[in-house]
Amino acid sequence: MPTLSQLMVPLPVKSPPDASNVGAELTGKLDKEEVMKWLAKFYQRREIKAAAAENGIDNYIYHQTYLSFRKFCLDTDKLPVDLHVTMSDIIAGASHLDSLLPYFVRHAKQAFPHLECLDDLKKISDLRLPANWYPEARALTRKIIFHSGPTNSGKTFHALERFFSSKSGVYCGPLKLLASEVYHKSNQRGVACDLVTGEERHFANDNKTQSSHVSCTVEMVSVNTPYEVAVIDEIQMLKDPSRGWAWTRALLGIVAEEVHVCGEAAAIDVVKEIIMSASEEVELRRYKRLTELTIEDAALGTLDKIRPGDCLVCFNKQDIFWSTRQIEAMGIECAVIYGSLPPGTKLAQAKKFNDPDHPCKVLVATDAIGMGLNLNIGRVIFNSLIKPTVNEKGEKEMDTITTSQALQIAGRAGRYGTQFSTGYVTTMKNEDLPTLKRLLSQHPEPITQVGLHPTAEQIELYAYHLPHANLSNLIDIFVNLSTLDDSLYFICNIDDFKFLADMIQHVPLPLRARYVFCCAPINRKIPFVCSMFLKFARQYSRNEVLSFDWLGRQIGLPFACPNTLLDLVHLESVFDVLDLYLWLSYRFQDLFPDASLVRDMQKELDCLIQEGVAQLTRLLINSETKVSSGTSQAVEAEENRRVSVPKATSYLRDRNAIANVNPMSPHGRIADRLLSEGLLTPKLLDELKKEWQFQRDSEKQSSQASNCIVDNSSPLRHSRNDMSKAKRLNRKRRT
Repeated sequence: MPTLSQLMVPLPVKSPPDASNVGAELTGKLDKEEVMKWLAKFYQRREIKAAAAENGIDNYIYHQTYLSFRKFCLDTDKLPVDLHVTMSDIIAGASHLDSLLPYFVRHAKQAFPHLECLDDLKKISDLRLPANWYPEARALTRKIIFHSGPTNSGKTFHALERFFSSKSGVYCGPLKLLASEVYHKSNQRGVACDLVTGEERHFANDNKTQSSHVSCTVEMVSVNTPYEVAVIDEIQMLKDPSRGWAWTRALLGIVAEEVHVCGEAAAIDVVKEIIMSASEEVELRRYKRLTELTIEDAALGTLDKIRPGDCLVCFNKQDIFWSTRQIEAMGIECAVIYGSLPPGTKLAQAKKFNDPDHPCKVLVATDAIGMGLNLNIGRVIFNSLIKPTVNEKGEKEMDTITTSQALQIAGRAGRYGTQFSTGYVTTMKNEDLPTLKRLLSQHPEPITQVGLHPTAEQIELYAYHLPHANLSNLIDIFVNLSTLDDSLYFICNIDDFKFLADMIQHVPLPLRARYVFCCAPINRKIPFVCSMFLKFARQYSRNEVLSFDWLGRQIGLPFACPNTLLDLVHLESVFDVLDLYLWLSYRFQDLFPDASLVRDMQKELDCLIQEGVAQLTRLLINSETKVSSGTSQAVEAEENRRVSVPKATSYLRDRNAIANVNPMSPHGRIADRLLSEGLLTPKLLDELKKEWQFQRDSEKQSSQASNCIVDNSSPLRHSRNDMSKAKRLNRKRRT
């Protein structure tokens, strides 16, 4: 990480406006060459460097200040009177060179404002006692109960039973799926419960009044509302490099008489230490797995050995698509679940797999099954044990899965209360089986550090002291100056936040609104989502309403049923854009007013994606044969079409119109790859297609024109024929 000084951008220092040049009137004009000579001597003096260091000016700032100070003295016609007189005396030999020091230090503080308020900035970013950030929680004597156990041990079940029986309660889950599941369970049991996620809010009461119970994603939990019981699920997520701060905030800040935390035993010690800093105690309840988990002696080896109840776990989409095609080629129908699918599609695939009367008996999935879905799995098969991960620096690495991940995924086999009373786990490759056995025989490493994140209030205070710094720069300075207990806390990865901050830096927004936009949960690797995020920010900055009609033109309504894998991926990214709209509508309701219409549109889009996933093999074949529905190409056409989309109609393209689409598409394998990697956009692909067509038409027209002008009877044609005959005769003679 760069030093604090390197993060600071020097501000230009200008002379105060003054009609008269008093300094020149008193001592005459300064010789610029003499000024440059004496400033160079001043810069090289060791005594000056030592004195500057005592004023907080390190070597980097010392050099930058010298460059700025020299430019100021040489370029400014009207220097401040005191500086002009002092410089004149130094040149005349009437004053010592060191007398420039006060003016140099004054200039440094003008160019680098943080020198004046460094102590205040350090105080703002003092994160050593996060428990003190939540005075309402500290005013209570909370009872903390830790439910510890592996997957399928019933730990969350027991915590939720207390939640259902309480007068008021809050459930904090890591995923929308889990929050939604608790919301439905609670209301089915007659306990009125609201649902709050980043994108939506549902009330249990018809009159839209708040219920005594609420189920939410952990980032959305209120630390001001009092409850009788709170449940924090998957507490081991405290260590997550990106989202860990949300669990730390919930654990320390929830205002509840009883706080039930559920998760791995690896989090016990760190939770005890955090709670001890808040002068509270932890009651520990341990649970054992309810069903037996057996590691098979042999790897699967081939997909021919797949049996009903199997779940093949892959760690990238390419393996999922390849495996799905191979399995379905054997006449076996399979369900597919991966992270970027909408929640509704995941639930539909899980329901199909769990249904004993449905012919689908095999599941192909990523580690997304690790939490959030109830699946009747008999055997988990690891296609590979290598998974792409993001390290502390935000860099992508390929590494073997951790013990915690292996236990979480393998533990999904043998669900309690199903026909699979014993769960089995194995690998696809023989060489991976010893590694899997070693991972499952170990306990997860104890968690030692938990995440923290700067709040909007802290960044606003920084902006008050450093008004010229941009948001990304403020975050860097905050992290650099932050003081925290390294043995217990770490600053969460803020690369995504800074990426969004840099993207909208040129968009004029208030600091609080800019901070909220940068907290949006989007995948920055998807160019279409990033471009829509930028459009949202620009529209908001102009104080223009982001209406349903406007959004429809941007995303290319109406939607078409996907015919290729590329079409499916594009629809998934459109779903993410709608999620982003809903997330922002929850925070800026006045400019994002059509949340209900967008939610209806999202439901229909979810159905389309479900249909595409159900026919994944056909999509894969069409991708190879270049048959496309034209979904992605429709985006630009709909962008240019300024006709309002009727709000009462369906958002899907007419099926008959889809059937009449020209099967020839430029989406070959290279185009697919370029589009999926973000190196080529659908808009650019359309422009290239038009350019190629125009070039072909031009060549065709010029060829026809040549044939009309130069026919066989023209003298020019005869002369060309004679010349070509003469050349052929000459070649024969030489031969």
